[in-house]
Amino acid sequence: MPANGSLPLSHIKVLDLTRARAGPTCVRQLADWGAEAIKIEMPVDEGEGDGMGGLRTGFDFQNLHRNKKSITLNLKAPEGLALFKRMVADADVLVENYRPGVKHRLGIDPEAMMALNPRLIYASLSGFGQTGPYRDRPGLDQIAQGLGGLMSITGLPGQGPVRVGIPISDLMSGIFLAQGVLAALYERERTGKGRWVRTSLLEAMISMLDFQAARWLVGHEVPPQAGNNHPTGIPTGVVKTADGHINVAASGSPLYERFCEAIGAPELIDDERFNTAQGRSKRRDEFMALIAPIFAQKTSAEWVRLLNEAGVPCGPILTIDQTFANEQVRHLGIAQKVRSRALGELELVGQPINLSRTPTRLRAASPEMGEHNEEVYGRLGLNEEELAGLRERGVI
Repeated sequence: MPANGSLPLSHIKVLDLTRARAGPTCVRQLADWGAEAIKIEMPVDEGEGDGMGGLRTGFDFQNLHRNKKSITLNLKAPEGLALFKRMVADADVLVENYRPGVKHRLGIDPEAMMALNPRLIYASLSGFGQTGPYRDRPGLDQIAQGLGGLMSITGLPGQGPVRVGIPISDLMSGIFLAQGVLAALYERERTGKGRWVRTSLLEAMISMLDFQAARWLVGHEVPPQAGNNHPTGIPTGVVKTADGHINVAASGSPLYERFCEAIGAPELIDDERFNTAQGRSKRRDEFMALIAPIFAQKTSAEWVRLLNEAGVPCGPILTIDQTFANEQVRHLGIAQKVRSRALGELELVGQPINLSRTPTRLRAASPEMGEHNEEVYGRLGLNEEELAGLRERGVI
């Protein structure tokens, strides 16, 4: 793994007890910014591979675990737990996404670990929270999308509930947890004390509702499905062109006027049915039907050029392969190359945040299982003979 000393978190050591997607997303954020992230995996019997079949070389695993190190350790074995506690004593962050009761059964709960290391940032991610009537339920992204209200506002009106096409509660809960870890690390600089940081799929999902949640909490309006149209700003949504579809966004008065001029329908500016935001919202279907034949006269590329020239936000709707072929996406360099032992050179999605002096780059592909056993355990003073004994006893 190339040196990461110039990165913002290069002085931070993270113990990664996570699995699935949400927890690994948190650790990936920290690892991408330079933290030494040590992924702790359950050892498997010799001859059984790594216990993951072909998943380890699959796109999902490679995307989630780049820039990390891997060791094997059986926390259920007394020797394994003792080794883990030695690592905790020297760690900055511990991240776990067990169900709330599991960490107490294993003896690695926040109280026990922070007693060993009062500076430890202990980060927990669960499906529904560490307390409450749902605390012990298994949590998955789609369950959180449904319980958190998102599926009720996604999709075409009358279509029935629709899940979002990415695991949004997994991803956002991981990102929010990483944000909490960063805040706790910053606060530790002042107090010298660690913190228990926690979030859940459900809390992240509800937070992501944002203005749709405020429509209910403040305005007591239950948001309906709005399909591809913005639920409150008109015209903002998808329009069909001569050869496909594009997105347009022209809901404010100045934008609306430029939009009408650009599509060759200046009479709509003063039309009493549509000359206010409230009028356009009330008559949304009528308005969209009125402009449909206009957009059908030109191609997507022609409309994107014309509207952008008029200062009206718009853009094509691309498939993912087209997205990565797009000139602006290529210019930003968010797809980055990395070399894997098993797969050779491959491309992954890099960080979307850029710092002027310390830009993040992918430094290493996802590790092989136990790839860093000798390095990590060697720092604890264990020699080859001791490691061989631990392997024979199923500890590592």
